[in-house]
Amino acid sequence: MAVPPAEFTSYYGRPVLKEPVWTWDIAAYLFTGGLAAGSSLVAAGGQLTGRPVLRRAGRVTSLVAVGASAYFLIADLGRPARFHHMLRVVKVTSPMSVGTWVLSVFGPAAGVAAVSEVASWLPERGVWGVGRRVLPPVGQVAGLVAAVSAPALATYTGVLLADTAVPSWHEAYPELPVIFAGSALASGAGVGLVAASPGEAGPARRLAVAGAALELWGAHRVETRLGLLSEPYAVGRAGRLLRAGRVLTAVGVVGALLGRRSRVVSVVSGAALLAASVCTRFGIFHGGVASARDPRYTVVPQRERLARRAAGEG
Repeated sequence: MAVPPAEFTSYYGRPVLKEPVWTWDIAAYLFTGGLAAGSSLVAAGGQLTGRPVLRRAGRVTSLVAVGASAYFLIADLGRPARFHHMLRVVKVTSPMSVGTWVLSVFGPAAGVAAVSEVASWLPERGVWGVGRRVLPPVGQVAGLVAAVSAPALATYTGVLLADTAVPSWHEAYPELPVIFAGSALASGAGVGLVAASPGEAGPARRLAVAGAALELWGAHRVETRLGLLSEPYAVGRAGRLLRAGRVLTAVGVVGALLGRRSRVVSVVSGAALLAASVCTRFGIFHGGVASARDPRYTVVPQRERLARRAAGEG
């Protein structure tokens, strides 16, 4: 008689790690932050290439999205004062500290750029006339400031997740910023494709292709490089969301390339890219939570690393 193969269980079947206490509002925060960053890049593209509809749509969407992002972050913190307290220090080794400062720089710049779009509505006389003359050039500078800080806003949340002990987030530290950058570009491109005519949406189409390439490359790396820790991203709610995100991304890119003369196709492809970004952010979020819930994803990789280390020393 042989002893049956041992099956791994944790101590009394309890998780090794405490499951993240974050709720859906953090997943929404991940999406809206990326949307704000991507939209500001679309607005900068419209500004630099003389496409006013693209510029206006990007600036307004960026302001709305960064406002929503700040709301979700403060709601998760529990008290608004906690956001203010994080501004009392600068800690470059803390993704949350860096992200708070990035959000504090990006938000006002995006706000000024968006407000400058109402200058044409102001009367030409009196103090309103001064605003009509001053706001547009100030908005041009603010829009470029927002675009310069947009890459940091788009990617720091990926670094933030990877800096935790959650297994499937932590092990994907090289890929998460790439996925989030691609998702941000694709969502911003989606805004441009929905708002602008096909003839004016050229920069948005190029951003859509670049964003989709980054996002799909990062997702492929996560699926093939992480071994056991890629499983939470392939099963359950996370798996369904990420598969839907890949399909929607493909639909959006194909529509962006084929819809150069069709307004309807451009709008559908833009909506698909926005939906894909939502699915990707929520899928990554739920995949990490699932990996913390199941003790296999904590202990098995640790045992494998110890075994490899022992074999190397031997």
